[in-house]
Amino acid sequence: MTQGNDSEVMEFFLLGFGGQHKFWYVLFIVFLVIYVTSMVGNIGMILLIKTDSRLQIPMYFFLQHLAFVDICYTSAVTPKMLQNFIVENKSISFMGCVVQALIYATFATTGCYLLATMAVDRYVAICNPLRYSAVMSQTVCIQLVTGSYVVGSINASIHTGFTFSLSFCKSNIINHFFCDGPPILSISCSSIKVNILLLAVFVGFNLMFTVLVVIFSYIYILGAILKMSSTAGRKKAFNTCASHLTAVTIFYGTLSYMYLQPHSKNSEENMKVVSTFYSIVIPMLNPLIYSLRNKEVKEALKVMGKKF
Repeated sequence: MTQGNDSEVMEFFLLGFGGQHKFWYVLFIVFLVIYVTSMVGNIGMILLIKTDSRLQIPMYFFLQHLAFVDICYTSAVTPKMLQNFIVENKSISFMGCVVQALIYATFATTGCYLLATMAVDRYVAICNPLRYSAVMSQTVCIQLVTGSYVVGSINASIHTGFTFSLSFCKSNIINHFFCDGPPILSISCSSIKVNILLLAVFVGFNLMFTVLVVIFSYIYILGAILKMSSTAGRKKAFNTCASHLTAVTIFYGTLSYMYLQPHSKNSEENMKVVSTFYSIVIPMLNPLIYSLRNKEVKEALKVMGKKF
């Protein structure tokens, strides 16, 4: 990889956010609080599910892995972003950029498939309750989670491999706060037609497939709920799905806006804002969504609170 005609690119510089330096310290404090809250919430969710016997069911098995995924991809991005708020040198080594992009893409894609898997789990629980234990067995759950991680790893490896095999002679300044695919492609002097095609095909497929799984699952769930004669049964079924549906809407909405909008100079700045929400804020919101809207989790938290 070359910068100019002769020199290799050894590092990139993350442009980050604009604005005056005095506001960077405020942003540092805000994002540090969000990151710490996210870590505490997601780690706490994992420990709660592991220790409470009432939460040893498929729904919480998937939620446990979703919390782990949130920890991984926000940790790939946030610490470096926080560092760049308080230091003058905003460089990241070439290999550090590769690793950051790989980890972020792996767990972001895995999160898509885990949310789709959780929708299928809710479909089976509500539409086929008598067969739930047989259909969503421990073996099936492990296979679904493993498949999510495998798909995420393959997707990230392809994108990262093709992205960092390009030549970078225009600049080594990335107009973003982390090493994401589109901003890196914009500084390459190689042809990026194949990369754009791969990005559109893979991101498009992952989003479309997982969104369709969620949509069809909830169509059947809604049909099953409307057929229930008991108002209490309807309310219970709706509450079971409400937290997941909220998380899905926020997650897919921001992800679609990030990668499927037309490219422009304004979209680069918009992408920074949306990326901030997606990679930093959502991992903090997920534990809150699932704890505040979930009766079993709230009861487990009360029990844990009494123990301490």
